[in-house]
Amino acid sequence: MMDLKLSFGFVVVLYVFTTARICYTDNNRSPSSHENVEVQKLLNSLNKPAVKSIKSPDGDIIDCVKISHQPAFDHPILKITLLRPSYHPNRINVDGIKAMNASTHGHASSLVTQLWHSNGKCPKGTIPIRRTKKEDVLRASSVSSYGKKTSSIAKSSFVDVELDVRSRHEYAVASTGKGQFYGTKASLNVWNPYVQESNEFSLAQTWVVGGTYDTGLNTIEAGWQVCQVLYGDTNTRFFIYWTSDAYQKTGCYNLCSGFIQTNNKYAIGGSFSRTSLRDGTQYEFTILIWKDQGSGDWWMQLNGELIGYWPSVLFTHLRRSASEIQWGGEIVNRGTHGQHTTTQMGSGRC
Repeated sequence: MMDLKLSFGFVVVLYVFTTARICYTDNNRSPSSHENVEVQKLLNSLNKPAVKSIKSPDGDIIDCVKISHQPAFDHPILKITLLRPSYHPNRINVDGIKAMNASTHGHASSLVTQLWHSNGKCPKGTIPIRRTKKEDVLRASSVSSYGKKTSSIAKSSFVDVELDVRSRHEYAVASTGKGQFYGTKASLNVWNPYVQESNEFSLAQTWVVGGTYDTGLNTIEAGWQVCQVLYGDTNTRFFIYWTSDAYQKTGCYNLCSGFIQTNNKYAIGGSFSRTSLRDGTQYEFTILIWKDQGSGDWWMQLNGELIGYWPSVLFTHLRRSASEIQWGGEIVNRGTHGQHTTTQMGSGRC
């Protein structure tokens, strides 16, 4: 079920199911000596000195890094950290959303937490960053493509942000159509769908879109994903992405040079503690993304907490406004042995 409300150019989504894509090999590669050097350079860039490190039950290491030392500030034009937006749209009524979903599905609904929370928390003034490992990078087709989506994305009559039939991606997408938009709100039911092949995935997201492929597409994206080639497991994880040139050279997943995180509670790329069960307890999170009227930056809130922002200087079209908002479900169907994949989208139910 999905309820859309358009008001003052602001899109409110109360229930959606959605997804994303990357360029990765099927298995770990044996790197050359030169590639080993390049991998280490990348790891040194992504893994900043930690004030504190926390071992998550799923094997992740969460580093608590000073806000001013995060990877975003490797970008040459990002120097200043804003701790709060100058403008906030109507506050999310989290309790109201939970009550609505519980009454809709007939089961208790709970907000999600992340696995690493059970073993500690990051102190104020720091942000939690999932430590990137060498094997994470080596699952990519090249060091330079790690954490990035493919740029060979097909175009069609509507801005199907990642539609590429040739790469066997399948979608269920809803869109606002063209207009001027300044934010999106989405409450996502969190599932752990079955993914048949290691080079397939399933995910749920919302897109904030500016421009077209021909004019250098801008997107801001956020949601959850099960993506073994990116993380090395089948956990359901929180993710973000951005691009300002239609996935050509700019942008990346999670915390690379771009998004500035200000929150010390949620690790972007971190695993959720629990996921929804069919005919059982439902788990969800609510994302709010909006354009700050003062700075022009795009802020993100998760479950009522400010997470951080995409500075407007990263973009071209999104410096003004979004031209479309999208939501949808996506899987990859590799067609192994000539058969359609059994990889599930969302709960796996129609």
